Amino acid sequence: MTTKRATLHANGWFQIGRTDDRLWSSFTEHLGRCIYGGLYDPDSPHSDDLGFRTDVQDAVRGLGLGLVRYPGGNFVSNYDWKDGIGPVSDRPRRMDFAWSSIESNRFGVDEFLQWAERTGVEPMLAVNLGTGTIKDAAELVEYCNHPGGTYWSDLRRANGREEPYNVTYWCLGNEMEGSWQAGHMSAAEYAGKAREAAKMMRWVDKDIKLIACGSSYHMLPEYLDWDRIVLGELYPYVDFVSTHYYTMNSGQGDSAFLASYADLDRHIKNAAAAVDFVRAKNEDCPPIPICLDEWNVWNFQDIKMDSLDDLLGKTTFEMTSAQPWEEAPAILQEQYSLLDALTFGGLGITILNNVDTVAISCLAQLVNVIAPITTDPVKGLLKQTTYYPLEQLTTRGRGTVIQTVVDGDTYTVGDQQLPIVHAAVVLGDDDTITVFALNCDLSESTELELDFSSLGTIHLREHRTITGDDLSVRNTWDEPDAIGTTALTPSTGNRVTLPAASWNILTFDRDGALT
Repeated sequence: MTTKRATLHANGWFQIGRTDDRLWSSFTEHLGRCIYGGLYDPDSPHSDDLGFRTDVQDAVRGLGLGLVRYPGGNFVSNYDWKDGIGPVSDRPRRMDFAWSSIESNRFGVDEFLQWAERTGVEPMLAVNLGTGTIKDAAELVEYCNHPGGTYWSDLRRANGREEPYNVTYWCLGNEMEGSWQAGHMSAAEYAGKAREAAKMMRWVDKDIKLIACGSSYHMLPEYLDWDRIVLGELYPYVDFVSTHYYTMNSGQGDSAFLASYADLDRHIKNAAAAVDFVRAKNEDCPPIPICLDEWNVWNFQDIKMDSLDDLLGKTTFEMTSAQPWEEAPAILQEQYSLLDALTFGGLGITILNNVDTVAISCLAQLVNVIAPITTDPVKGLLKQTTYYPLEQLTTRGRGTVIQTVVDGDTYTVGDQQLPIVHAAVVLGDDDTITVFALNCDLSESTELELDFSSLGTIHLREHRTITGDDLSVRNTWDEPDAIGTTALTPSTGNRVTLPAASWNILTFDRDGALT
């Protein structure tokens, strides 16, 4: 077996930016078993006195997430938050048109905010700007954040919560440019409604932070024009603009799927360019960071797709794993492979290399639905292959991200020549350096030379990797540890060997100042 070669150049004086405390966040939606059977399962022996699964809470705490977004997603555009408060026995059962399911409303805003407190994460709530009204949105802020003495704040107190929740982060709807969205609007219609919602919500609480819906997906005809029109109206009213990104293994070949990180990089830079364009006309306003509030590998393993109409709202979603109008059906429970984990890790590296524009990124989703965590009522909790790169990113991917250049061997995807190694370098506040490195060669190891001369004297303390001989291997209940992180013997000097088809975490101790 031959060995590929590459050199990673990193100069500590050339910095992309610092990671935001909210960079590594996640997303939960009333979809499938994400909430019911995931976060909340009162009948499970794994649950606490409020019905929250403690094994899920422990796994989430281990990730050290910043924000968790709730309750959607497509679900929110047909959701009345008032259905999910008060005595559970009085809450109505509704049709969830987004996912052709039945919503029991046993879990609502109070339950989620209590779950967030117990789990140690900060909530980010989305308001319904599809079928909901701007008054509904302002009243939700009142219910959550006003101390008392008004109808909705006193109702919260009557429902058992005396002190306000003080929710800071609020999404102004979800994917409103998509024809699949309940209450879909044009850019001008959305901008007007979101502007008025923002005004009223801030009248209730001036300290909240607002996220506008930007362009979700590049294949839509409104792509980027949507951002231009929406931000042209909303720029002075919002603090972030969202975008979404999913990648799918759809038969394009393993190397092309692995190279999804390059597509995400273009997607982020396009969103940033749209923000810069509008800011040029709003020079007195500060920059608006990007909130990548949905991203993941999503292979659509159980969605019936006869044509693009099945994704564009012209038909209802049909699943191979459930019938329409089931309650909390076991849908979108992707089973992730080693290849998925490597691709996922590549996306994480790209997010790090764009921290100058991306402040928040929410993995979609957290539990059971296209998620790194799977639960079973009896068996407990399974960490999927994607859990392990996420865990490394959230725990080690914090600090100052250094600009990098990789030269050496390349590989070809379409009309692109890409370096054989995709990498990010993070300078930690504890004088450690963490290198995340994806070896994109699926059959050969790569010898990676490290040109870190400006960073002082470095010593490789730890080399961990995610790899294997079979890209299709998954973690299962019978073999829960088939894929995880494996420690390799640290090399000496300035060269390390990255196994074929591997995602690597290199931790260096650093002596001395930048030179």
